[in-house]
Amino acid sequence: MLSKRNPPAGRLSKYIYWISTSWLALGMISTGGGQLLKAKAGQGGADMINHLGYPVYLLTLLGIWKILGVLAVLIPKYPLLKEWAYAGFFFAMSGAAYSHIASGDSIYSIIPSTLLLVLTFVSWYFLPINRKIISGNK
Repeated sequence: MLSKRNPPAGRLSKYIYWISTSWLALGMISTGGGQLLKAKAGQGGADMINHLGYPVYLLTLLGIWKILGVLAVLIPKYPLLKEWAYAGFFFAMSGAAYSHIASGDSIYSIIPSTLLLVLTFVSWYFLPINRKIISGNK
């Protein structure tokens, strides 16, 4: 039995999956790469991460995880690894949005993380059946 999230099959589902996954991958690669570069340069990103109350070394960790997560999502095999990557994206993006809200930033500061959060959900939901975890439960 497949997982309970069975989106409609067909061409439209494939388009939705690939468009959302492409944008998600682009967003995670660009933000992850930026976090790696800013952590090394000690500029921009370090100021923001300090403003949110986190240590600067977290930028390196987040950057590496995002890039590895994109690889996991794009590689055709390893469905369990994909689920973990999607979960990681969900936690990172919801945590980023919450951190901005909790630190008193404007509502506009949560738009990038919320957009990536929505793309994460859409990509995960429309994941093709042959890339999902198969469960023995009925």
